[in-house]
Amino acid sequence: MSFQIGPFNIHMYGVMLALGALAAILVAYIEARRRGENPDHLFNMALIVIPLGVIGARLYHVIDQWSFYSANPGKIIGGEGLGIFGAVAGGLLGLIIYTGWKKLNLLRWCDILAPGLILAQGIGRWGNFFNQELYGYPTSLPWGIPIDPAHRLPGFEQYTHFHPLFLYESILDIAGFAFLMIAGRKLRDRLKNGDIMLLYFIWYGVVRFILEGFKIEVWTIGGIPTARWISGALVIGSAVVLWLRHRKKNTVVTGADGSAV
Repeated sequence: MSFQIGPFNIHMYGVMLALGALAAILVAYIEARRRGENPDHLFNMALIVIPLGVIGARLYHVIDQWSFYSANPGKIIGGEGLGIFGAVAGGLLGLIIYTGWKKLNLLRWCDILAPGLILAQGIGRWGNFFNQELYGYPTSLPWGIPIDPAHRLPGFEQYTHFHPLFLYESILDIAGFAFLMIAGRKLRDRLKNGDIMLLYFIWYGVVRFILEGFKIEVWTIGGIPTARWISGALVIGSAVVLWLRHRKKNTVVTGADGSAV
């Protein structure tokens, strides 16, 4: 879906992605100030993080849909379609480069960016609605969304209404944003640098692991959706790291003679 402004054709997909990016920067600005960091870094950081995030997102999507792009190589560059895991990986690489260059605390800046990132995902998913993509299996539920025949996947042409996966993820992403913002404030005396990013990985990993079961066509490894492999690894790995960082070590109290009390 698109609309015209003078000579420019504006795609709603791009509008939603832009709104998501702006929301992420605004939230990160607020978080940077709250944590006593210089928010001006955000605007310089964005020049590295956003392009690498877009490249990573596009690369993941192309690999995911390689059966299509191998037959249509001309659409690899400039086409629509992004993968969030690729965006996170590319953006993280950009953040590592910038914080290393400016001698900033990487984990602290990960925590500053994480809440805005998941909010941007929740907003950006509405771009899938306008493109009539990211829908699940056919459904007769009241909230099923109609998909035009031209956008129905092969084998499902006879169905009209499908699970709105974009909506499911959008709601859960925004809930995740609220959770991270509350956790960052309520638990600020107990959290360590990097914990908010770990909580983001756990939250989004669980969300994505569940929602992959609704998808019709997915990239699989060993018969299991690739996104589930990644999500499961993120959830388990992040939970283990979080536990190791906060486990209480047993303290042994000794008496005057050196024996344990």
